[in-house]
Amino acid sequence: MTFFIATKNRKKLAEMLRILKPLGISAICEADLDKQLEEVEETGTTFAENAMLKAAAGCKATGLPAVADDSGLMVDYLDGAPGVYSKRYSGEDGNDERNIQKLLTALKDVPESERTAHFVSSVCAVWPDGRMLQAEGRCDGVIAQSPSGSGGFGYDPVFLYGSVSFAELSAEEKDAVSHRGKALKAFKEKLEKFIKETENADK
Repeated sequence: MTFFIATKNRKKLAEMLRILKPLGISAICEADLDKQLEEVEETGTTFAENAMLKAAAGCKATGLPAVADDSGLMVDYLDGAPGVYSKRYSGEDGNDERNIQKLLTALKDVPESERTAHFVSSVCAVWPDGRMLQAEGRCDGVIAQSPSGSGGFGYDPVFLYGSVSFAELSAEEKDAVSHRGKALKAFKEKLEKFIKETENADK
């Protein structure tokens, strides 16, 4: 089975491919196409809604089953912000450095006990016949006082999991505990069941 991975974020793409590969799923991305796809407007109010919008658009554009994820950071002190606006929190789409700086400014002088936060990832797959699978994962942590580490992307340098930031974990360590890793693991279980049921129905 070949999936289209509906993301323009190269680091997120690498992370998703790394986790999906053991499932025996072959995947292509926009770089493998002979055309550039339009940017999907993320108008959903939840991560699940945005993941579905991106997966549906990718499926329609390619004719393949498409999988997409929408994820973000929710900080308790900020009533769940930046949430679905994580990528464009600073007003500039995808500027990780500015997003982090705005977050740290918003949490200035806030004690560690009140800097609790969690990452959420919602994964959605849409098939050309309209069938759909969704799964979600969550990882709890604390927002650091300052960035540390050079790995990962997004808010990873300020998201503390235990005593280290996500940006200080190896790819394998992050996959084992991250919101996206958990969401894709749940997605894998649902997909395996889905494939088995489809095969039985075709007999």
